[in-house]
Amino acid sequence: MITIWSYALPPLLLIGAFAWMRAARLRNVNIVDSLWSLFFLIASAVYLAAGGQFTTSSLLLFVLVALWALRLSLHLAVRNAGKAEDRRYAAMRSANPKFNGQSLFTVFGLQAVLAWLISLPLAAALIEPVPLQTLHLVGTTVILVGFLFESVADLQLVRFKADPHNKGRVLDRGLWRYSRHPN
Repeated sequence: MITIWSYALPPLLLIGAFAWMRAARLRNVNIVDSLWSLFFLIASAVYLAAGGQFTTSSLLLFVLVALWALRLSLHLAVRNAGKAEDRRYAAMRSANPKFNGQSLFTVFGLQAVLAWLISLPLAAALIEPVPLQTLHLVGTTVILVGFLFESVADLQLVRFKADPHNKGRVLDRGLWRYSRHPN
């Protein structure tokens, strides 16, 4: 299993490097935010393909990861489109004149490695799946409830921010009040 887990790191680093090239040209690393969830989708695809275990449980898990990753990536890409660099990255850039080049390692490479490390349980589940059981259905229900919660909370925040009267205010109602960062 560890061998197949290691297969995912090179494509994650490669995709991070390609995204960094674009970000370096634009001098805006916001793209990494929408890339984060895609790292898990790519890793899952590698584990599923390399493990060759196309069972109901492994395919269900892959579909759930894909659903989450694509929704979150699209949401963040739309939110960040045409916007100035996020204040976190802008602060790093202003404090370090070499940030544009170093962000290959400190932003893109770091996030690829972190996603790869965090994906170890996905590797285990996709490489050596067990037959579909009741616990899978319970887990799927929990994931779908979380997915719905996250989607509605993000929509509430988008609507809140679209209202000019809310400029400078924090959304503290609806589903968003339970988590300022549900993703």
